[in-house]
Amino acid sequence: MITLRRIVGSLSLVLILAQVLLILVSWLLSATMMPGVRSLLSPEGLRWYAGQFTHLLLTPLLSWLLLLSMSAGCFLRSGLCDVLRSPATYRERLALRVVLVLLILYIGVIVLLVAAPHAVLLSATGRLWPSPFSMALVPIGAFGVVLVSAVYGVLSNHFGGFSDVIGSLIDGLQASAPLLFLYLLAVQFYASLMYVLMR
Repeated sequence: MITLRRIVGSLSLVLILAQVLLILVSWLLSATMMPGVRSLLSPEGLRWYAGQFTHLLLTPLLSWLLLLSMSAGCFLRSGLCDVLRSPATYRERLALRVVLVLLILYIGVIVLLVAAPHAVLLSATGRLWPSPFSMALVPIGAFGVVLVSAVYGVLSNHFGGFSDVIGSLIDGLQASAPLLFLYLLAVQFYASLMYVLMR
């Protein structure tokens, strides 16, 4: 059976080889004075790569990946995904009802923050897209999943306390570590390609 780690490992190898090939090809093409191509091995290219490495990784996609990983870990470990199929115990059914009320309240608060006149999360012109709401859609969703999952996990006794909730968030990050590594390689390759080809 093909696992996520094996797929990520294969994709990572492809990206590493592509990065090395890009470095060599950019050097060869710039040595032949091809217009519009910059070398990653030139002093300018090395300064760019070293100076921009951290900046290039800091994209909204990284934040979304981290938030979605933590919320998925909390959701899976809370037992909420299992109980949605068939609530087994009275405690789980009660926790599910409480979580349903909490979810309705959470969605209601979000709707009030975007639907009321002069709502806080609308843009200055009163639009929904683009607005602070549209830019925070993934964090709002991830926070909602964590809130609902944590409350369910505590009430149903799947979480023993706050430390278990934090542990579930960390579990989500650990599970997504291969994707984070793949993200790092993909962003660096894309940025390097843009540097070599764009003036």
